[in-house]
Amino acid sequence: MSNAGGNLKNTVAKGFLWGGMGNVVSQLLNLFFGIFLARILTPEDYGPIGMLAFFSAIACSLQESGFVAALANRKVATHDDYNAVFWFNILVSFFMYGCLFACAPLIAEFFNEPVLVELSRYNFLGIVVASFGIAPSAYLFRELKVKERTISQILSVVATGLTGSIMALKGYSYWGIATQSIVYVLVRAVVCWWYTPWRPSLRVNFAPLRYLFAFSYRLLITNIFQRFNWNIFSLILGKYYNRTDVGNYTKSAEWFNMGGEVVNGMVNAMAQPTLAKVVDDNERQLRVFRKMLRFTAFVSFFLMFGLSLVAKEVITIIITDKWIESARMLQILAVWGAFMPVQSMLTNLLVSRGRVRIYMWCTIVQGVLMLGILLAIHPFGIKNMLISYCIFNAMWLFVWQYFAHREIFISIPMFLRDVLPYMLLAAAVMCLTHIFTVSIDNLYVLLLSRMTIAACLYISASYILRSEELHEIICFLFKRKKQA
Repeated sequence: MSNAGGNLKNTVAKGFLWGGMGNVVSQLLNLFFGIFLARILTPEDYGPIGMLAFFSAIACSLQESGFVAALANRKVATHDDYNAVFWFNILVSFFMYGCLFACAPLIAEFFNEPVLVELSRYNFLGIVVASFGIAPSAYLFRELKVKERTISQILSVVATGLTGSIMALKGYSYWGIATQSIVYVLVRAVVCWWYTPWRPSLRVNFAPLRYLFAFSYRLLITNIFQRFNWNIFSLILGKYYNRTDVGNYTKSAEWFNMGGEVVNGMVNAMAQPTLAKVVDDNERQLRVFRKMLRFTAFVSFFLMFGLSLVAKEVITIIITDKWIESARMLQILAVWGAFMPVQSMLTNLLVSRGRVRIYMWCTIVQGVLMLGILLAIHPFGIKNMLISYCIFNAMWLFVWQYFAHREIFISIPMFLRDVLPYMLLAAAVMCLTHIFTVSIDNLYVLLLSRMTIAACLYISASYILRSEELHEIICFLFKRKKQA
């Protein structure tokens, strides 16, 4: 038992290391290529793709159908399971592309943008391409092959960045951005196939879909509403505001995702399959969950509150002040981004315990309420919409916590003890950093000063307060160094 616990601990540690490293490298690459593109393109160029984000997101959810999580939760996954998922995803993707192809004129009419007819038909080709990579990606996810998934992610980002940069230089603007998404899913699918020993066969048995779908259909509905929640801004802005506003929001969301994905991507890669492996032992699962939750809070609040602190300086220096409105949006989004990985931990816990029905209905109610709030507030401006969005989602954490408590008896005091100290510490550090640097006029000096002071204050305070998470990170890194 102790040996199994040690193996799981080592697997989780390596997974977090590779996942964290992969997300950092990927986001740095995204940052590099994003800077290049943002200096060439304008907010208006990003607008059309931002308008299509909602439809692409919903289509991707329908395509994946929750089968990745369903396969990860099976005690034993057979060839027939993967084969059925593979062929089903391909059939569904072609069907969805046909529907979206036919609906392209309606989408263009909704946004009053004629260019979206041809652009959407081209952009949605990524749905078909992505379908070929879902089964091998599910295999790597189930087997906790984080290293291999990380390599596929990094190679995809490099190929995507090079493609977008070349097309931007050639003057293709939003056509280049659309091509990026297609190249990303193509490269990722190819690399996942390279690392996956499983191969499909033409003898297809769709019977496994019955029991897989019994688990996944609620996840499918949940994912649709989750994507709906994440992309509702693009839809509302595209309808009630102009192309430039959509472009500014699209760029702020892009930078927000780069920062948030460092932690949230790591959590989503490890939490659900890890928690599923200890689902039969409530006491052990509670310990594993709380440990992962504390580590998530330790990293997330510092990174995302820090991003909010330096957003204006980073955006202005790197992609010029033509994106200053995007920077203001990013400041608000980053605050919510600090809470997003905590929500991911809670939702992954519910999925690992098979409580997809609760996950589904909770997400649906969250999405419906959010839509109503945003529609009511949109006449008062984008800033008020964003603030409302962040406050509502942060408060909704306590709904997720309530259901987590019903499963593994993690009470509100426990939850707050794991999360609140790091939230307050990160907030205090950023406030002090702002006070210490507010009189600095030079943007470059201001950015460097804020990053340095915030990092030193946070690490020093964590060390003085004897943070277990900081101690384990230091020990792990030194251990790795000695082994090297």
